[in-house]
Amino acid sequence: MRVYKKAILPLGFTASAVSCGIKKSGKLDLALFYSGAPLKASCRFTNSSLPAAPIKINKGLLELNNNFRAVLVNSGNANAFTGLAGILDARGISKTVASYLGISEKNILSNSTGIIGRRLPVEKIKKAIPELAAGLSSNGINKAKKAILTTDTFTKEITVRFSVGKSTVTICGIAKGAGMIAPNMATMLCFIFTDADITKRALDKALSASVSKSFNSITVDGCMSTNDSVMLLANGASNNPLIDTGTNFGVFNQALENVCLELAKMIVRDAEGATKFIRITVKNAKSFLEARIAALSIANSNLFKTAVYGQNPNFGRIVASIGSTGIKVKEDKLKIKVSNLKKKDIFVEVGLGRGKHLATVYTSDLTPEYIKINAGYN
Repeated sequence: MRVYKKAILPLGFTASAVSCGIKKSGKLDLALFYSGAPLKASCRFTNSSLPAAPIKINKGLLELNNNFRAVLVNSGNANAFTGLAGILDARGISKTVASYLGISEKNILSNSTGIIGRRLPVEKIKKAIPELAAGLSSNGINKAKKAILTTDTFTKEITVRFSVGKSTVTICGIAKGAGMIAPNMATMLCFIFTDADITKRALDKALSASVSKSFNSITVDGCMSTNDSVMLLANGASNNPLIDTGTNFGVFNQALENVCLELAKMIVRDAEGATKFIRITVKNAKSFLEARIAALSIANSNLFKTAVYGQNPNFGRIVASIGSTGIKVKEDKLKIKVSNLKKKDIFVEVGLGRGKHLATVYTSDLTPEYIKINAGYN
């Protein structure tokens, strides 16, 4: 498996991006991804009971069919808490995009990220669509990966290539996310493209496993968003031997896990105001779930996170976090190890003394800069 720390679109995919005026800064804020061949899609969305309009639309489309051709993304406006008007706005924009691409609006998945509670500037977006559609190219990913960002300070991108039979398969992932990061899902958008020929059930199985170990194992501030989405899209253009849940599934699954985990780590490293990247491993638990619960309790503790920022080795913060979970840990069995807090990359290792299972989550420290960024976000 070959890993590239940049976005390289797989065979059959093109992308484009423009500035349509959603962001006052004039930065890129509208992206389009397109495949010449039909796409199988596997998606995971936020658990929020108040999901954004695009998520409501996408869930409905996924129930009706699994024959997609394009993904549209805007940044700077979440199109969330906008009611029926928000749904109609998103559908109207998709219809316009569909007319320029010569496809059905039902073949387009839409995404938004940004400020909650504001209507999309529909006319501005529609006016920019001709340029957006005309700009589609394999190199368009270099602009599109920037157009999905909000408070991010850098793009999150990775590509892996591996062999299936005599064919070379590519998986390319890009993501955005820096604040409002919590498990189930992290507050983020992630788009993963592959030219693998793979069944829908194999696609679903691989994404579920990968998300559990990556995007559902990171937290910055414990805050869930209304727009969280991960989309895995496959067009089969590599003409590899068909991947199902048996033969060749392992190599695809491993590659996808690599992509998702690296993107998830990038999100944590770009956490708003962060100065530390923290890896927390809880081992000797009765189950993976128990280990993950304990690890996330530590990761979401503001007391622990501020202690790390202050380079204060107050292990009591970790003990208190574990105790708050209700897990029956015997005091004499609890083992805690913490690396040098003066370094940028920190690890915490906790042994519960209860079993053989472990889980790892990733988080950041909590700093005055995080407060400054979010106090002024509007």
